[in-house]
Amino acid sequence: MNYRIQPLIAAVIVFTVPLLAQAQGAVNAKGTEVSLVPCKGVDCNLSSFATLVQNLLNFGIFLASIIAALLFAYAGWLYLSNSLNGGESVSKAKSLFINVGIGYVIILGAWLVVDTLLGSLLGSDFGLWNALS
Repeated sequence: MNYRIQPLIAAVIVFTVPLLAQAQGAVNAKGTEVSLVPCKGVDCNLSSFATLVQNLLNFGIFLASIIAALLFAYAGWLYLSNSLNGGESVSKAKSLFINVGIGYVIILGAWLVVDTLLGSLLGSDFGLWNALS
C-alpha cells in the first residue's frame, strides 16, 4: 500500500466512525427520536435494559450483515480473478464462501434464540417475533 494514502485512510476512519455510533439518538423517517439506549438519567428500569439488549442485538445483526456481504463480494472477486493469481485463489474463495456462510448462519441462529427468549420472558408485546404475529 502506498504510504501517502495511509494517513488519509486513518483520518477518514477517525472522523467517520463516531458518526456511526449514535447511541444518544437519531431521528428516523417518521420524525421521532430513536436511540440505542432507550432511557435517560434515572428513569431507567429493567424493561429499559431489555430494550437496550434488543437494540444491541439488532445493531449487531445489521453490522454482521454488512460485513458478510462485503466478505461475500471479496470472495466472489477472488473467485473471478483466478487467472490473475495463478489458480490458487479459487480454493481460498471457496473456503471464504463456506466460512462466511457458516458464521452468518450461526449469528442469525443465535439472534433467533436470544430474541425468542427475550420475547417469551418479557411478554407478548416485546420482541420482533411477537410483533410479526
